[in-house]
Amino acid sequence: MDSLEQARRRVTRGDVGAFQSIVEQTGDMLVRLSARMLGNVTDAEDVVQEAFVKAYQALVADEFDGRSSVKTWLYRIVTNASLDALRKRKRKAEVGDDVLTDLPGGSDAAQLEARMALRELSDYLDGLPEDQRTAIILKGVEGLTTGEVAAIMETTEGAVEQRLVRARATLRSKRSET
Repeated sequence: MDSLEQARRRVTRGDVGAFQSIVEQTGDMLVRLSARMLGNVTDAEDVVQEAFVKAYQALVADEFDGRSSVKTWLYRIVTNASLDALRKRKRKAEVGDDVLTDLPGGSDAAQLEARMALRELSDYLDGLPEDQRTAIILKGVEGLTTGEVAAIMETTEGAVEQRLVRARATLRSKRSET
């Protein structure tokens, strides 16, 4: 399988089939990211599908500027599309049971415990401003570096750190209230 960069170059040169490699390598992680932001997998799959269409069109038109990696670029597209979907919905999303369908094996009790923890996390995150929620999901849940988060959010690393500090403080105060 091609690396993301190799697949991107092939798509830009007109190899339509090479985009399938990009989809296969990134699809699951992008759906998980969007599901965490939106609160359910069904909406996330729709968002990621639309994001892939935008990404493909941009690659074919040779609009990828290479300032970031292909992975970071796709994260940015999906993050922005997820935020747009949240704005359109204008309501708090509830985490559905289907968010955890990608979790590997485990007992029913472990799955139930994971679902309860995810619901609790979602409740805490729902109270954060959009920019803080995005930063904490990308950094704390997705495990991206501060630099990658800054590139995705199109801001500075210092601004990301500031959002993370504020988000953590808010989450700590919410936790102490319970």
